[in-house]
Amino acid sequence: MSFDATQIGPDPVARVVVASTQGSVPREVGAAMMVSDQGVTGTIGGGALEFEAIDRARGVLSTGRERLDRVPLGPGLGQCCGGAVTLLTEVWTSDRLATFGDVIARPLPGQSRDAPLSVKRILTEARNSGQLPAPAMVDGWMIEPVSHPHREIWVWGAGHVGRALVDVLAPLPMLKVNWADKDHARFPEAVPDAVKTLIAENPADLVSLAGPLAEHFVLTYSHALDLEICHRVLKQPFGTLGLIGSATKRARFRSRLAALGLTATQIDRMECPIGDPALGKHPQAIALGVASRILRRSDQASKSADIAQI
Repeated sequence: MSFDATQIGPDPVARVVVASTQGSVPREVGAAMMVSDQGVTGTIGGGALEFEAIDRARGVLSTGRERLDRVPLGPGLGQCCGGAVTLLTEVWTSDRLATFGDVIARPLPGQSRDAPLSVKRILTEARNSGQLPAPAMVDGWMIEPVSHPHREIWVWGAGHVGRALVDVLAPLPMLKVNWADKDHARFPEAVPDAVKTLIAENPADLVSLAGPLAEHFVLTYSHALDLEICHRVLKQPFGTLGLIGSATKRARFRSRLAALGLTATQIDRMECPIGDPALGKHPQAIALGVASRILRRSDQASKSADIAQI
């Protein structure tokens, strides 16, 4: 897990992070949730654990007094896990976040602000090796790598499947989601903050904005527009291309793309249908299948991009 910088804005938010664990626990070190007066995003797992943590977090947000709590899950909360977690609750703003680099190392509440030698060694090794450290509590300090969205996702179309797919992908910190369509009215009233919407009379004109490793999912209202987007994507460098549809649609598109001058090798990179057919054709089922493929896909270039930020 990494520190998700996209969840921090100008207004103060209480962040609860699992700083250490012992025994059987719901979530791993680095799992975090954000707590504000308006709501909660993220999860540290465990109903009773979260309920108490949210209450403490709102107290921290009110007083500004950050805290570290060791919580035994069995005797303390009656949870069946039986282990224990240490939770660090802090107040964050984008201004505070800007004072750090790509590894956030800071003293725990009540600890010396002078970094111990062990922490300095970890930071030096990270700079020299290009390897981000794992989140950990070290000699009175908390260390976390910052998560940067480094996989570029393009969702073409704001219909039912597009909306379902964006809802699934938006919370994932490693993804930079671009969502394109022809009219503002086609998008829902509430679009996740982490998602960038793009509007053009002909959305295919936006293809040139995509990077050479971009992952495209084409699912517009129009077969003609789908074809034009696929044609333009296939003519430029890209990561992956998925087209919603059936085997019949794939065969028709292959024929039409060939007629437009693309080679069989180029066309073979287009995946159609997308998702997991075994899950069914419901928009949410398609979205889950696509998201699963995204999470499983090896992306060494994306990992390298994250390391290069150090």
